[in-house]
This record gives sequence, structure tokens and C-alpha cells, in this order.
Amino acid sequence: MPERPPEIVLVRHGETEWSRSGRHTGRTDILLTAAGRRQAELVAFQLRDRAFTRVLTSPLTRALETCRRAGLDGSAELCDDLVEWDYGAYEGRTTAEIRAERPGWSLWDDGAPGGEVAADVASRVDPLMTELRVTRGDVAVFAHGHVLRVLTARWLDLPPAQGRRFALSTATVSVLGWERETPVIVGWNQQCGGEPGEASLLGRSTGGMA
Repeated sequence: MPERPPEIVLVRHGETEWSRSGRHTGRTDILLTAAGRRQAELVAFQLRDRAFTRVLTSPLTRALETCRRAGLDGSAELCDDLVEWDYGAYEGRTTAEIRAERPGWSLWDDGAPGGEVAADVASRVDPLMTELRVTRGDVAVFAHGHVLRVLTARWLDLPPAQGRRFALSTATVSVLGWERETPVIVGWNQQCGGEPGEASLLGRSTGGMA
């Protein structure tokens, strides 16, 4: 049987106070809430049938803690390219607050003053994405909503701003993989939950259509 191509399992960190209130959380090193810690433990249950040749995590605490509670921190590599989008002057603010001053503002189109635009984030994740495409075995990636959305767009050979099309909730698991030679999304924004004995939604795929 031919070797199955690698799958990249993306995990957005658990809930924080700022993610719960919709505040843009870039480089601020905020902690998980109690609910976020419980969510991270459910990630462990969801990934229990997976084996990873590599585990990568953003160095920010909310991602590291999610990785730890998911039981994968022992072999985790810190990856600075996985830090969240730099929101510059908009750090800690909600979209509604920003649009009250700047009607029609879009992070994807306009970026953030003193921070990054979508192309800047892509410049960080493109080399990583290229590396992941040739990795032998599955890789787990623990990071943040917007950077993972840009990484996904680039995996699919889309412009970075097309990450806007991939809504991503906290403490969810998504899977990037292949259909023959084409990079695809295998599963997206899957909430983690369940009890022992239930089937995992994220057991290894067959690699798409034969």
C-alpha cells in the first residue's frame, strides 16, 4: 500500500477573556480562561488516536497551554512564525470599536496601523507551509485564529486575504491534507467534545478519493 501523504492538524488555542469578548489579541500574552483550559483538555481526547512526527506551537502562552493540556508539549517545537497577526494600534480592540472610527474597516483588506497586513503574515507562514508539505508523517500545529487562516489560504495556493473565508473558533481542530497531488481541507473548525468510547471525528483519513 502506498504511503499516505502527511496531514497537518491545526489547533486554535482555547478561550481567553479577550477572545470571548471579541477583542483582537495579537502579541499580548494572555492566559486561557477556566473554560479555555477545559476546552484544551477536550482537544487531547479528540486527538487521542493520532500520532505526530512533529508538534509545532506558537510561543505565546495561550497556545503553549493548549498544547500542554492536549498532552503534546513533550515533543513540541516553539515556532515564532506561528505568533498571531500583529494588530498594532488595534490590539485589544473590537471590530465594532474600530469601525466606529474607521467605517468599513477590514483586517483582511486594510491590516492594522503599526502592525501587519495579510501579506506580512503570509511572508512568515509561506516558508513553514512549504516545509510542512514535504514533512514525512502528520504534524500538529497549535496557534491562533488569524495566522492559521492565512496558513490555510496559502496551503490551498490562495492569496493570503482569502483566509477571511475560513472562520475558526477557539479550541477547534482542522485538518489540511491532500487529494492526489492537490492540497485540500480534510476537516474544518471541528469542535472538540465527547466522552470515552465515542468515535473521534479526526481519526486518520484515507487521503481523499482513490
